[in-house]
Amino acid sequence: MIFPDSSLAIESTENQLIARRGVLGTLGLAGLGALLSSATAGAVTSQKRGSAPNISVPTSAGSASPAAAAPAALADLPEEWLQRHGALVPAYLRYLNGLKMQRVCAQQVIESHAKAKGSVWNALPPKVWWNRMGYTLRVVDRIAREMNVSKVEVVSAYRCPVYNATCAGAKSGSWHQANVAVDVKFPTRASQVTRTARELRDLGLFKGGVGGYWDFTHIDCRGVNINW
Repeated sequence: MIFPDSSLAIESTENQLIARRGVLGTLGLAGLGALLSSATAGAVTSQKRGSAPNISVPTSAGSASPAAAAPAALADLPEEWLQRHGALVPAYLRYLNGLKMQRVCAQQVIESHAKAKGSVWNALPPKVWWNRMGYTLRVVDRIAREMNVSKVEVVSAYRCPVYNATCAGAKSGSWHQANVAVDVKFPTRASQVTRTARELRDLGLFKGGVGGYWDFTHIDCRGVNINW
């Protein structure tokens, strides 16, 4: 099942987003919500509200070749992590840059993957899943522009299962493992981000989960609306 093209879907949504109380407006976005719901249902197989993704998740991003000459933007990434992922790293950076996000930095998304807990490294998502995260990141970028926020910090995006198991508080069925979820920090109160994300979602920008925490917000595009 193919997820909706991130640029076309989000741009279509943006074209319909007009002012309400100076910020939000009346939206004809039900079609986008239905499209994403259908696509997500095909990818994660008819999940009940709040249930874990019922999919097989690889433990790594795939076979790695010797690391290609990394772009300057990737020069500060851990060498061991770069060696593990080879040519996929610059390819993923090119994909993220192609999303033409205004408030989410592609390099910073890559950095959120290049982490270890002890000897356990996180991984890039499988290439066939890249467009899933592309959609979610475009949603985050749209929320940031609605809030007039200049920069978004991606704390966590894809987490491979072995790495996810080492993260404090992470559930075994975390949607991060399906590459549809991000934890983000905006340079403002997290409660404001959570509230705006839920408002835009409920107006039809996307379908998914929004979780509010004291210092970050979880946003995912699982295809079913849920709050915590």
